[in-house]
Amino acid sequence: MTPTSDQIEARFAGTLGGFALDAAFTAPMRGITALFGPSGSGKTTILRAMAGLARLSGRLTVGGETWQDDAAGRHLPPHRRPIGYVFQEASLFPHLSVRRNLLYGARRSAGQPPVMGFDEAVALLGLERLLERGPERLSGGERQRVAIGRALLSAPRLLLMDEPLSALDEASRADILATFERLHDALPIPAIYVSHDLAEVARLADRMVVLSAGRVIAEGAVGPILERLDLEPATGRFEAGVLLTATVTGHDAGYRLTRLDLAGQPVSIPRVEVPVGDRVRLRIRARDVALATRPPEGISIRNRLSGRIVEIAASEEAPYAETLVEIADGVRLRSRVTRESVDDLGLSPGAPVVALVKTISFDGR
Repeated sequence: MTPTSDQIEARFAGTLGGFALDAAFTAPMRGITALFGPSGSGKTTILRAMAGLARLSGRLTVGGETWQDDAAGRHLPPHRRPIGYVFQEASLFPHLSVRRNLLYGARRSAGQPPVMGFDEAVALLGLERLLERGPERLSGGERQRVAIGRALLSAPRLLLMDEPLSALDEASRADILATFERLHDALPIPAIYVSHDLAEVARLADRMVVLSAGRVIAEGAVGPILERLDLEPATGRFEAGVLLTATVTGHDAGYRLTRLDLAGQPVSIPRVEVPVGDRVRLRIRARDVALATRPPEGISIRNRLSGRIVEIAASEEAPYAETLVEIADGVRLRSRVTRESVDDLGLSPGAPVVALVKTISFDGR
């Protein structure tokens, strides 16, 4: 296989302790690709192998550059791989101020073309008022923002993030998620993001690689992967859902709602500060979608989306059935209902339905 300049190509295999890994995937040289799966599926092992910190046989090319090729006897040591690594813990130098922690990253750039300048990174990450503080005077979210800045200022070609939100409280997580969203739009290099939280992946990632027991079981754009009913054991029943894009059509100041157009059908969500005409990303969980065979009356649920069933997955070992409902060409929702409801309503592929989604099921982000 000839390495291409527009993607990352990774393949690793081997055993570490009692864990066996055999995984291969590709990722583009722009945007965020998530390595997703339950604990123990191999996500961090792959990340460490990409950084050169874990030695597994295989091959890794980044934008056409070969960092590892065991067949050719090539294996760049970690210090020769232009990566920025953000760990679960920020691991800042406690004796250095925020400014000097950031500048330490810049000193490690070794003449590589910068990803962004010091002032740009400080502004993007909201660090202006923190520059002279020591790490002991920072919150968990602030420390992680500094760690991200230090990684970016080291002039990496690839940013690796290993569950950077897992050690944070809820307020700090919200802070960092907003930072990552800004970073996503500004980042000129690819990022590989490890997570076992489907909400994070849906909010941040462009692509995802789903892992289970050291194997890749699916990869692709986030939206189509989330639609797949066969991946539920790996993606988790509770958080399963879809990712859709809608256009803001207006705001209702009195009711504090934002009105959207979703594939030609109206949807209301809690108010978000997004201009009319802009597009927003909606994550709709299967457990938040009910189905009706005709438009209901006298009901509080305001979002009523007409569609038809395209797939039903059910097992006699579970009380639930997973359904896939198409509300427009290529636009689909997932709904989890009981098998009893499927039989009682006579639901089957091709049947017309109305998908009901509570406005308050959206978190406003």
